[in-house]
Amino acid sequence: MKINLNKILVREVFAGYKDSAEEGVVAFGGKLDIRPKYQREFVYKPEQRDAVINTVQHKFPLNIMYWIENSAGKYELLDGQQRTLSICQYVNGDYSINDHYFHNLTKEEKEQILNYELMIYFCDGTDKERIEWFEVINTAGEKLTPQELLNAVYTGPWLSDAKIKFSKTGCAAYHLANDGGALLSGSPIRQEYLETSISWINNGGVAGYMAKHQDDKNADKLWNYFQDVIAWVRANFSNYRREMSTVQWGELYNEFKDKKLNASKLETEIKKLMQDEDVSKKSGIYPYVLTRQERYLSIRAFTEKMKREAYERQRGICKKCKKHFEIEEMEADHITPWHEGGKTISENCQMLCKLDNRTKSDK
Repeated sequence: MKINLNKILVREVFAGYKDSAEEGVVAFGGKLDIRPKYQREFVYKPEQRDAVINTVQHKFPLNIMYWIENSAGKYELLDGQQRTLSICQYVNGDYSINDHYFHNLTKEEKEQILNYELMIYFCDGTDKERIEWFEVINTAGEKLTPQELLNAVYTGPWLSDAKIKFSKTGCAAYHLANDGGALLSGSPIRQEYLETSISWINNGGVAGYMAKHQDDKNADKLWNYFQDVIAWVRANFSNYRREMSTVQWGELYNEFKDKKLNASKLETEIKKLMQDEDVSKKSGIYPYVLTRQERYLSIRAFTEKMKREAYERQRGICKKCKKHFEIEEMEADHITPWHEGGKTISENCQMLCKLDNRTKSDK
């Protein structure tokens, strides 16, 4: 990859600045694509954004930025989107700092910002080199998420449409999943909604799904699937609880969508389990009531005091094989299993040797 260093004034970069939302953001007389398809949305917090302007106002150096030059003599902003947008948005009057907008500054203060020199590398190379370099230079700062890196690789019409539906602030997926209580955690603009949805529809194979559909005209298949998942959840789990936001709903939908479920009976059991002090992981109640696998619940373990009481009571003799063991060679076990109503209390604790306990657990 060929790299040449250039000094470009803020006024030159800001010239022709236009934010057309979904259509993109341009500057530098319309020759700079600030937000290419593989780039992330604007994720700077206000204090980070303000720090950029403060750096410019004090004539301190900003980190070097990278532009990719294409065959048409135009550029894509490879690294520095957050800093560039912070500057352009401030000069454009989109936000203030300490109640001072750009237009409130003195002529000298305005000129100082507009004449600030940005250090920019112009890069020329293949698509493969561009993507590799994009990953390397983004190892610091606002670290790229795995999904953002995949977006850099699998650009195309499918991704453009998917980002509209899953990756914008206030996007359709966000509204659908949060209308009536949040069913997903994370942030759309950090690509977490998109990543989760792809993982659900393709059983965890995000990269494979994106590669297969990269050139599709739209992401309607993924969007329709996502709508079906959310509708299924709302229909079968009508009483919303905050723990629902971390459940992997797509995985449950894939397995149980064709089974007839009784929402009323599910709610009765869920309510009871929510009150069970032995259930340590409340979000695991939802997969448990469908799969009956106790591993989702993280049943409360016996305390060291309970184990010691049982060990002394048994005089170190395993209840199964009747052999003597040191306490560290044994494990605590529910006499009456939890699913049969047994509680995690001293009276329901017995000590088994590790082999017998694990053999019992595997049955």
